[in-house]
Amino acid sequence: MSFRQFPRVQNENTSLIGRSGAAIMFDFIRRNDPHVRLALQEISKSSAIRAFIIDIFCSSALPMAKELGIPTYYFYTSDAATLAAFLYFPTIGEQTTKSLKDLTETVFEFPGFKSPIKASHMPEPMLDRDDPAYWDMLYFCSHLPKSNGIIANTFEELEPPAVLKAIAGGLCVPDAPTPPVFYIGPLIAEEKQSGDAAEGEVCLSWLDKQPSRSVVFLCFGSRGSFSGAQLKEMANGLEKSGQRFLWVVKKPPLDEKTKQVHGVHDFDLEGLLPEGFLERTKDRGLVVKSWAPQVAVLKKESVGGFVTHCGWNSVLEAVIAGVPMVAWPLYAEQHMNRSVLVKEMELAIAVEQREEDGFVFGDELERRVRELMESEKGRELRERSRKMGEMALAAWGESGSSTRNLVNFVNSIT
Repeated sequence: MSFRQFPRVQNENTSLIGRSGAAIMFDFIRRNDPHVRLALQEISKSSAIRAFIIDIFCSSALPMAKELGIPTYYFYTSDAATLAAFLYFPTIGEQTTKSLKDLTETVFEFPGFKSPIKASHMPEPMLDRDDPAYWDMLYFCSHLPKSNGIIANTFEELEPPAVLKAIAGGLCVPDAPTPPVFYIGPLIAEEKQSGDAAEGEVCLSWLDKQPSRSVVFLCFGSRGSFSGAQLKEMANGLEKSGQRFLWVVKKPPLDEKTKQVHGVHDFDLEGLLPEGFLERTKDRGLVVKSWAPQVAVLKKESVGGFVTHCGWNSVLEAVIAGVPMVAWPLYAEQHMNRSVLVKEMELAIAVEQREEDGFVFGDELERRVRELMESEKGRELRERSRKMGEMALAAWGESGSSTRNLVNFVNSIT
């Protein structure tokens, strides 16, 4: 295996000043196109490139690879349901001239979905036609079917059969052929320590002392964060729920409209929470700063539920561990994932969020945590999640669906 390092790219596009972070990022990626082309040309001089695998955000590399006669595949890092929605997005774009953010009462029907998706719950870069990121997303989605195939980080047994059928049957791309899709997940990266190792051991040791399936784990990915007001509501909800909990808390962002923060470990945890909360809940709860070894935590016998931001890696980790979820999306495609997890896959319960800013009141968190941990519906979700965990492991078995699909992909390029 070899790596190529491209020269540093300067972002000098003044037309993007004041635009969204997504628009700036997409423009930055595009500025690498000449370097990608040169690399492909140089490699082609000495080797036959069997497959060029790209991310959806690198779609501008697809035409140049095609021009050079190089078979090109997408690696799609999420589920088949959102893949179906992305494939269908150009069709949605033709149905309205308005920005999706302004269609507050509008829902869209996607091929294979049991339930429609709110227009406002599409990923942020798709919401505003005045943002260059919207047109970038339209470009990305329209290029998916122009590839030689799509490799997806999910497994067939997890996905709604109607969605798989809609993709394979071409319903998501009405005016062009749909390339083959190879479902080869679940692929989970080895967990990297991004926090204090000793604190991670404290989490695991504490979990070992708790009863089976009694603990609710709350963690919102490596970047998900909340305002101080939201953290206090969460604390109140957890306290009133009476449930055991392990809660990963990040420092609130400086801009309370932002729901992402990067790696801040040094802050006054106690000062962010209601007065006396840590003392009152110390016998049934553990609150840690910024990070916990999520994969190891989810595998613990004592963990019975997972309050998650619905990022796909976190979802797969919960699925493999057989842990049911409370879905609390924050950004990106997570609102779509929430809908899929709750209505299509039936592996989660959703929290009700305030429409304008996603705020969740403490009483709502209490209600959903109790529902997951105490109700008959929660018991059914736990059993369904347990069985899905077994299917996830079987998918990568000797005769599993993902093993078979990976073999089919390799055979298609050799």
